[in-house]
Amino acid sequence: MAEDREFTPRELDRIIEMAWEDRTTFDSIEFQFGLKEQEVIELMRREMKPSSFRMWRERVQGRDTKHAAKRNFDEGTFKSSRQKHITQNKISKR
Repeated sequence: MAEDREFTPRELDRIIEMAWEDRTTFDSIEFQFGLKEQEVIELMRREMKPSSFRMWRERVQGRDTKHAAKRNFDEGTFKSSRQKHITQNKISKR
């Protein structure tokens, strides 16, 4: 079970970073680190200050983008208007 696993400081930082990212799903964290959603919540509670944990928890609770099954890709994936366009493996000029 993943809760028995010891993570390096670098891995902990990455898990916390992924948990804060709006578009990174809990499924992605589980795939990469073997932590289920509840285990991520417990890790965040343990590693963060109480006020930061409450802020994070309020932010992700019920957020569709954190759960792969709730995500709607019918509208396409998000792409920033500032992201460069790539055609035929060449970056187009603006």
